[in-house]
Amino acid sequence: MKMITKRGIFLWILCALFLIGLGFLTYSLVTDGSSWVMKPYNHHVYSNGQLIAAGDVKDVNGVVLSKTEDGERVYNEDKTVRLSTLHAVGDPKGFISNGAQSAFKSQLVGYNVFTGVYSIERYGSGNDLTLTIDSDINKVAYNALGDYKGTIAVANYKTGDIVCMVSTPSYDVNKVPSDLETNEKYEGVYINRFLTGLYTPGSTFKLVTSICALENIGSDIYNRSWDCDKVLEVDDVEEDNIICNASHGNVNFETALAKSCNSAYAEIAIELGGANLAKTVDELGLTSRVVFDDNIKSSKGRFYLEGGEPAATVGWTGIGQGDTLVSPAAMLRLMCAIANDGSAVDFNLVQGFSDKAGQTLGIDFKQGSTQLMSADIASQMKTLMRNNVEVQYGDGNYKGLNLCAKSGTAQIDDVDAHNTAWFVGFMDDPENPYAFVVIAEKGNSGSKTAGPMANKVLQAIVER
Repeated sequence: MKMITKRGIFLWILCALFLIGLGFLTYSLVTDGSSWVMKPYNHHVYSNGQLIAAGDVKDVNGVVLSKTEDGERVYNEDKTVRLSTLHAVGDPKGFISNGAQSAFKSQLVGYNVFTGVYSIERYGSGNDLTLTIDSDINKVAYNALGDYKGTIAVANYKTGDIVCMVSTPSYDVNKVPSDLETNEKYEGVYINRFLTGLYTPGSTFKLVTSICALENIGSDIYNRSWDCDKVLEVDDVEEDNIICNASHGNVNFETALAKSCNSAYAEIAIELGGANLAKTVDELGLTSRVVFDDNIKSSKGRFYLEGGEPAATVGWTGIGQGDTLVSPAAMLRLMCAIANDGSAVDFNLVQGFSDKAGQTLGIDFKQGSTQLMSADIASQMKTLMRNNVEVQYGDGNYKGLNLCAKSGTAQIDDVDAHNTAWFVGFMDDPENPYAFVVIAEKGNSGSKTAGPMANKVLQAIVER
């Protein structure tokens, strides 16, 4: 009898272990099943390392950017469309890790925990994905960048939709260059510079210093003035002197931003101190990742001031030089917040998914908004940025756009031609609520090089 009892207990233990194992396997299938399916050795999904089973990727107008045809991934027949949308769509082998084909590969192959990848067997490919980008606008942006390495991105600051996202250099996936890995002109070709690029912000950072001043000094900042004779002596050390781009004479806060006066802004930054600047940078999200559609993430920016640094270090940082690095995605989010009463709506690259029968799929991503600054400060920044265009860049160069903007020329070394050209801002127009960021590496002047690029893209958006 005792033997039977022991055997019974043993069988109960085995049953319990079996049920635990079954439960763990079921949990793993639910949580990790999609990653198992997407392993490169799954021949239903991959062939020779290339994703072949994904559905169509389309732009917002229904233009097919990539699709599966006869077991191969085929891209749009227009070469410039292929080049300009490569980093948004992604390459067949997934080298561009934050392209749609990599970020949403399990949704694209149509995997779900109940039917697996049955849709591949039935239709030959998975679900279709519609992006928010407009391929025609991407073409304009790609042509505007020309031979420059850099990025142009445009977002609707009311909805968060990414309308344009171009990164250069690019390459033609239908005819991969034989020297893709060795030619310097393709350096960083797999990098989406909008998302993972980190750049010295140059004078665009004066917007951050302005916000910090409005937060900590308040309206009294408008009553201040600063004398600029091109050289601001700091710490009685010649090597620490702040050099301005011109001798501006006596300038107030509004004029200092419009003229991008280094002397005035260095003095403002020194008065604010490193700790206050660091707090504002953190509040504005410039050192945080920009995350959208759950799966797409930007690089984190870098800011090194904490408080107690030498005045020269704080001064140079306050004008956008020094060790500060900013993601273009984070800068675009800041522009959206200034335009939208201080609130940054989360970005979207995905408009939606549908199956091969044309049925919309309820695949939703988290979307919300973050208040980066008060509505009052956003309103003041909008006025200051509008003044920049009216008195410095020229409304005539941006006809009909009602543009609010700031240029930046980030000094990389002592050669002017190596400077990074920035132009950031937005249209203060309820009919066209678009914010933008433009970066041209080795572009020298932000207003002269990046500004006209922004104008071409924004005019194309208004005219479409």
